[in-house]
Amino acid sequence: MFRAAPAHETIWYVQIRRVTLDAIAAGTVTVLFRRWDRARVRVGGTQRTPVGVLEFTAVEPVAEADLTADDARAAGFAALDALRAAQVGTGQIYRVAVRPAGPDPRVALRARARLSATDRAEIASRLDRLDRASRRGPWTATVLGLIAENPGVRAPDLAAGLGLETPPLKRDVRKLKELGLTESLEVGYRLSPRGRAWRRHVASNHTAN
Repeated sequence: MFRAAPAHETIWYVQIRRVTLDAIAAGTVTVLFRRWDRARVRVGGTQRTPVGVLEFTAVEPVAEADLTADDARAAGFAALDALRAAQVGTGQIYRVAVRPAGPDPRVALRARARLSATDRAEIASRLDRLDRASRRGPWTATVLGLIAENPGVRAPDLAAGLGLETPPLKRDVRKLKELGLTESLEVGYRLSPRGRAWRRHVASNHTAN
């Protein structure tokens, strides 16, 4: 189960390359090293990724001089020198132990193309809350429609079509992804089976009315 963050809590995510994600899933990478001004993940915290949910099992500061060959191998580096060379920038180095913690629950949700009356009511309610909470007014139907008509289009191009900067558009899409309505592609996005089913339901209601 994922813990909802309090409104005041800032949640950070570890940026992890796909090749490293695949190695974590395979069990050949078990630690990450990052330079941070402060620890940006916590022990027991989780992060959803394209290879499933990851859990952070240890987070501890480490001096560069104390890095070892075992650290390098655990992080997927061929040699200690390579690990040290990768620690660019300033700030404290943190050793973050990580392990696979199961599939992303949103994957199964996205695949549900048959919507029950309860599903439809829940989606409608949550989209309505997102629209009402937005300072720029209702947006969910517009963004869903834009993605439906432009699968695989880059986020900056989608954002430009709405007169938005890219970060706000990405935040909107992530909110829709949490509902299982969209999914990310190598480039851009598309509606999930659940998202397409929702759009069909909305269209049929409009036709009936």
